[in-house]
Amino acid sequence: MKSWWLVFVPGLLSCNLVGQAAEIPNSATAIVPMSATETAVPSPMPAVVEMATAAPPFSVTTLPDPAGVVWAAVVGGFRRPVDIQHAGDGRLFVVEQRGLIWIVQSGAVRPDPFLDISDRVNDGANEQGLLGLAFHPDYGANGRFFVNYTDARGDTVIARYQMGDDPNRVDPNSEVVLLQIDQPYANHNGGGMAFGPDGYLYVAAGDGGSAGDPQGNGQRVDTLLGKILRLDVDRGEPYAIPAGNPFAAGGGRGEIWAYGLRNPWRFSFDRLTGDLYIGDVGQNTWEEIDFQPAVQPGGVNYGWNVREGLHPYAGGEAAGLTDPIAEYSHSLGCSVTGGVVVRSPSLPAWQGVYLFGDYCSGSIWGLVRDVASMWQSAALFESGLTISAFGQDRDGEVYLADHNGAVYRLEPVR
Repeated sequence: MKSWWLVFVPGLLSCNLVGQAAEIPNSATAIVPMSATETAVPSPMPAVVEMATAAPPFSVTTLPDPAGVVWAAVVGGFRRPVDIQHAGDGRLFVVEQRGLIWIVQSGAVRPDPFLDISDRVNDGANEQGLLGLAFHPDYGANGRFFVNYTDARGDTVIARYQMGDDPNRVDPNSEVVLLQIDQPYANHNGGGMAFGPDGYLYVAAGDGGSAGDPQGNGQRVDTLLGKILRLDVDRGEPYAIPAGNPFAAGGGRGEIWAYGLRNPWRFSFDRLTGDLYIGDVGQNTWEEIDFQPAVQPGGVNYGWNVREGLHPYAGGEAAGLTDPIAEYSHSLGCSVTGGVVVRSPSLPAWQGVYLFGDYCSGSIWGLVRDVASMWQSAALFESGLTISAFGQDRDGEVYLADHNGAVYRLEPVR
């Protein structure tokens, strides 16, 4: 099996979440890493992004040997899982696209769903459904969590739910809708959600769909489509606009944090540094990983649809575009699934490595900043899976979801 080196910047096509998943038994086999003895094949080198700061402390500057770890099957039997989250305790929460959230506890799935909103979720198209989950940072005290789904009309709904007396079962009638976004087409709904280190809720919204961004939403700041949004869910009713948002004082929608995105399928914050990583699905040729350091203010423009990755797409003028930190062509996959930065205590050689994958090829890459502060990446695993999400538990252990029904964990070889 060959491995190849990539230097990343944005790009990718839209074939997210295709088809109905089959059930996978709990005994699914582990993923075999690429052989450490095989020689990496250099890929074409697009412009390399040099960061102004060195790699953060407690982070490696070279990619570790993948032969030292294995993706071990944890549990199977899900139907189209698309997200993995934790609530700050020992439980893992797996989101099914059809509108259910399940709890995995002590290696087994609890018999009843944590939340069932399948009656209000429209998953009739490949990229619709219940797509995202985020627990409030103070969930243990306030019992609040948030979901991102498409409703009966196919429009995006951001809603809040409230835990009641049963910590393992939530009343779907506790829903409070925070935000609705009209979707002109059935695809490119984004769907990811996460609380940042600042305590605000970040939400990924795709460009509205079709192909090529016909409405120009990626570059428009009068729409929430094609953006990362930032909401203060602890103030205002149903939320407030954080004062530091780039258009909080006017000139665009106040909720916008970043723009120029096509379909940001999964984003995450490094739990140590607070840096933001975004996997943005491309159009015809290029997939990309975008990056925002924690110290950088909002208003970043990642370039869609003026560019696809580092490459011209629709053309035209747009000042101040931010390059992706990595890209790969459709010769290596077709739809990027954004991942997570490894901070697991059980994986010291992997500290600071950003892992991400491709939905179609099942390839899993690692991305790090080297000693010269240049981003370097390599393909580490050929999983054979349909990778729909990565996630972490309370302790920082890393998981991935196969859209065909199983969840895997990255573990040291024992």
